[in-house]
Amino acid sequence: MKRRTWIACRALVVACLVVAFAAQPALGEGCFTIVVGKDASADGYVIMAHNEDDAPPQIVNHHKIPRKKHAPTETVKLINGGELDQVAETWAYIWSEMPGMTFSDSYINEWGVCITSDACPSREDRPEVVDGGISYMLRRLVAQRAKTAREGVLLAGELVERFGYDASGRTYAICDPEEGWLFCAVNGQHWLAQRVPDDEVAVVANSFTVNRVDLADKDHFLASTDIIEYAVSRGWYDPADDEPFDFAAVYASPGAASDSSNFCRQWSGLRHIAADPIPLSRELPFSITPQRKLDVAAVKEILRDHYEGTGLYQSSSATGCPHENSLHTICTWTTQTSFVVQLRRNMPLDIGIVYWVCLTSPCASCYIPFHFGMVEFPTAYSSAAERPSGNYYQEKVELPFMATPREAFWIFSNFHYKVDRAYGSTIARVTVEVEEVERRALTLQKPLEDAAQRLYPTDKTAALEMLANHSRGLYLSAVEAMDKVLSEK
Repeated sequence: MKRRTWIACRALVVACLVVAFAAQPALGEGCFTIVVGKDASADGYVIMAHNEDDAPPQIVNHHKIPRKKHAPTETVKLINGGELDQVAETWAYIWSEMPGMTFSDSYINEWGVCITSDACPSREDRPEVVDGGISYMLRRLVAQRAKTAREGVLLAGELVERFGYDASGRTYAICDPEEGWLFCAVNGQHWLAQRVPDDEVAVVANSFTVNRVDLADKDHFLASTDIIEYAVSRGWYDPADDEPFDFAAVYASPGAASDSSNFCRQWSGLRHIAADPIPLSRELPFSITPQRKLDVAAVKEILRDHYEGTGLYQSSSATGCPHENSLHTICTWTTQTSFVVQLRRNMPLDIGIVYWVCLTSPCASCYIPFHFGMVEFPTAYSSAAERPSGNYYQEKVELPFMATPREAFWIFSNFHYKVDRAYGSTIARVTVEVEEVERRALTLQKPLEDAAQRLYPTDKTAALEMLANHSRGLYLSAVEAMDKVLSEK
């Protein structure tokens, strides 16, 4: 019965949306985020994942920033001119940096608090900002100062109310091992956050997803104090209609909410998770209970999605590359980095926090695991201090492929560029090689972590170096696999 229902749903999707999709241009950017509640996770702790999409030329660097103590007189300067007092001590964190980009960095700190974001345009056209507002530094301040996701949400809210958010709108995923939150910032001084239920999974695709709101439920909802009153004053919401307050309906930009490239990606992410088919529409749930608990492999599968098996899979490319789809895909040619973060608290966090990261489109790249306790990222993962020029980027990706692992971003980008141009004849072989590297990583993860935990109490340095060596070995295996694919006719 379920199969017949699914086939009927596919037919309805194609019939109803073909006209709308035909008018859609191929889009260049569109991030995607997944938050897995702790009881929906195979780990028993929250998992957060993200595709960061930005049109080239770009570069992605990775850094491990240590804890730092600060003098009482120190201040933090915001990029638009604002200023606030520095705290006595800031936490250690992993930083995924995209130089020159205001909204593209992601962070994971030593307590397992992590933050990333999706652009979600709002309808606000009269924003109030102070000293130029805040945007770029918001996520770094959360990483530097918060010990829990809830603390991070409250800090972000305080900063938005104090300075005003200086962009149209954005959803920040702020997570720790126990809780996952979606924090919605609106241009100006308004915000609202909802906690993902522990036994559910939420996905975000460039439009606000928080719908029915119960502000009396402080365990699951936090917001600026006048979030409803302000909407009433602007004529966006009328409580007299007896309709419950729906944040997304009230605050989202109508264009973003109705963009099929947004709600179709959200739907396609949910379809991987749902026990029963979910009809494709603009009205999608904030989160759902998954048919089975999600692990790293299941989350990576979602991040690699191109609408396979839905009737929406298309390509205008002669090579059959799904990234050239009139409808924006979850995995796309503008994905500069993709990651999955395991946030496990049943072992030392140095070992329990694992950052699985790939560079460029995940369908043609490998997720390499890095444990938080590593002293620093391999030097190959930090290549430049500035965003490259268009000419330099094109030169690097068009060079003949060389299996020299000194610059991770460029070797993955070069490989991705070549795969996309021979996708139909290459991707099957790429998938075999990628799956082999990732299978080895997942198979060895538990025995290596068990060994590291036994050694950690007596020789922490040796335990963490063992894990770091494993990551370096997997990276070299990925480079070897890419070379193998491109060396074959």
